[in-house]
Amino acid sequence: MIARLRGKPVARTADGLVVDVGGVGYLVAATPAVLRAAQGSGDVTVETYLHVREDALQLYGFADAAERELFTALLGVSGVGPKVALAVVSGSPSAELRRAIVLGDAARFQAIPGIGKKTADRIVLELKDKLVADDVVPIGAATGTPAHLVARDALVELGYSVGEAEQALAEVDPDLPPEDRIRLVLRSAA
Repeated sequence: MIARLRGKPVARTADGLVVDVGGVGYLVAATPAVLRAAQGSGDVTVETYLHVREDALQLYGFADAAERELFTALLGVSGVGPKVALAVVSGSPSAELRRAIVLGDAARFQAIPGIGKKTADRIVLELKDKLVADDVVPIGAATGTPAHLVARDALVELGYSVGEAEQALAEVDPDLPPEDRIRLVLRSAA
């Protein structure tokens, strides 16, 4: 298994990033974090997963081991292949996705293009017991409800889609109370 590549990014294609390692160019389907890191002029280190099929060998690249671990866990979910798993891991930081799984927040996954309600529910259901809740740092109020979910749900009630609410909340300070985050989002939209 090819677990890590370090080399010079030489090209970007529709399928991913080409990394030159010792004269051999590896095509890696990569997360946005890897693509951003590859924009510099120096070497890039990519954590990889080699997906083997009957007709192809495909490398998937990640910015860190946590992204790769979440990707491999997602591959264990029925109905989730490598392209869908890459889309999920690319959608948000792995810590946020793990938190959403532990808290049973299937709506977080429905906001990702290509993920429907059934797949989102399956991801949460099948991975919830596999992730240790102690490894996931909850955010939010003492009631156990994360401030982020409170703010997102309030924005959805106000007419935002889940994806729009997530995107808007990503642009405000996550340490603020939910009501302040909502107020800032609404002000920026006006």
